[in-house]
Amino acid sequence: MPAAPAPAVPTARLGRARLGVSLMFFTNGVLYSALLPRYPEIKRALDLSDTAFGLTVVAFPAGAIAAAAAGAPLIRRFGAPRVTAVGSVLLAVAMGVAGVSGTVALLFAALVLGGVLDAVVDAAQNVHGIAVERLAGRSIINSLHAIWSLGAASGGVIGATAAAADVAIGLQMVVNGVVWAAVALLAARLARLPHGARPDASAATAAGGPSDQAGGPVATTDGAERARPAARRTAYRLLVPLVLLAVCGTLLEDVANNWVVLLLGRETAAPAVVAGLGLTVVLVSQFVGRLLGDPMTDRWGRGAVARAGGLLVAGGLVPVVAGASYPFVLLGFALVGFGSATLVPAAFAAADRVPGLPVGTGVALTGWLMRLGFLATSPLVGVLSDATTLRTAMVVPLVAGLVAAVLAERTRRRDRAT
Repeated sequence: MPAAPAPAVPTARLGRARLGVSLMFFTNGVLYSALLPRYPEIKRALDLSDTAFGLTVVAFPAGAIAAAAAGAPLIRRFGAPRVTAVGSVLLAVAMGVAGVSGTVALLFAALVLGGVLDAVVDAAQNVHGIAVERLAGRSIINSLHAIWSLGAASGGVIGATAAAADVAIGLQMVVNGVVWAAVALLAARLARLPHGARPDASAATAAGGPSDQAGGPVATTDGAERARPAARRTAYRLLVPLVLLAVCGTLLEDVANNWVVLLLGRETAAPAVVAGLGLTVVLVSQFVGRLLGDPMTDRWGRGAVARAGGLLVAGGLVPVVAGASYPFVLLGFALVGFGSATLVPAAFAAADRVPGLPVGTGVALTGWLMRLGFLATSPLVGVLSDATTLRTAMVVPLVAGLVAAVLAERTRRRDRAT
């Protein structure tokens, strides 16, 4: 028997819920990114080589990977808005500790904890965002990720401005944490939905079967029980290219987070203020790309938009690798931000519709596995940079853009064939 449809939600309450989930995404972006423009100072203070720096900042994605599976049971137990609120407050504390850390060990531990909390918050806000999207009856996932980009860009501006004004890193991060932790609590209150429409409620599979408490389908006949493993294997095969597409997207974000400021300041002779705003250029262009992502997808299709995005990423990195001056490098990174804008949202949206999986399973698996890109990227870039130059190491995200374009084209052709 198919699942009962979600109850109608009043327009005003739906609008309030969308505002709440939008604030969730914004807060998540600003809490972490405010520290990133201060990485060069932290690197100098701790006297780290590029390789050591890459191995240190990998703590954040390592923590996220270790904790990715914890999000789903917490969401089912406490609800996505509450998990997001508590997780965001604790994330603010972790990033404040990272800001005042005076040793590599404390910085590493704080970043691991931050990664753990970020993974849980990210899962909860995406699950809740998809629930609000489903109730709204139209795509909003790109715009929610655009709001995350706006939050991350705002954090970058906060960090760069504080660095230019010679504000202590610890003071900056404590004030930043207090403000946005309060916003996270407000967001959770606004984002609440009626009980029957909660994203953590049990849901039927895409095939229409009833679900157990863990969100998996319950077989009603022996035949259905035998068919389920085969359907799951098919679903996982369909999920693989979507996970790889998301990995490419997160790899590009990781390069922007950890290396753009260093590259501009060290290898292009850009002024300190310009170098500090390098991350913001990427994030602002990513924000614009995500704002346009929903209408572009409606017009040309998700696969075509992602394919074009991958090609833009590769093209934008050509002047970076080729040794162009910093204005052209900034333009190139702007293209990287715009091109990568829809890769992760597209992967999440498509994963949510993979047939044969319980509702939410595709999103959870994609969110967990895509973080492997974060785990490998910074150490790889650091090792290549020490062996050659940081410019040469940018061939890693260039290749990722080309791979994303190929995967998107294959997905587009498969969708057309079916």
